[in-house]
Amino acid sequence: MKARSISSKEEIEDIIRKCEVCHMAMVDPDGLPYLLPMNFGYREGAVYLHSSAEGRKIDILRNNPQVCIGFSTDYLLRHQHPEVACSYSMKYRSLLMTGTVEWIEDPDEKIAAMNIIMQHYTGLDFPYNMPAIREVCVFRLLPRQVSGRAYGY
Repeated sequence: MKARSISSKEEIEDIIRKCEVCHMAMVDPDGLPYLLPMNFGYREGAVYLHSSAEGRKIDILRNNPQVCIGFSTDYLLRHQHPEVACSYSMKYRSLLMTGTVEWIEDPDEKIAAMNIIMQHYTGLDFPYNMPAIREVCVFRLLPRQVSGRAYGY
């Protein structure tokens, strides 16, 4: 069985909907990779993320806003024969999105983005107090490239 490419908007969005976290890869000023699991929201082709306004991730992103975000889901271990290690494989569906992070500074846009994230997990909108909105760092990725693979599906 071969892996197949994923390109349909419907399948891309189905994978994203099923994920509880995404993984965001960055490159620090020393050229070293840095990968973090992130809570996220997705709407109309954009991935929304949030963070504390201070820390290594924010320092890296301010220096180099190029990221790769990975999504993966639908894992299922399968085998042709239970006593043959090489007959085992893992079914999966995954996506990679690359592009440049855009900072969201406007308070109303931050609230909208935070609610996109919260809707992913709860299906609900929430009120936010302004001190919390001022302190949170919110950003989005409008992907320059999206690639996906599926094996066994």
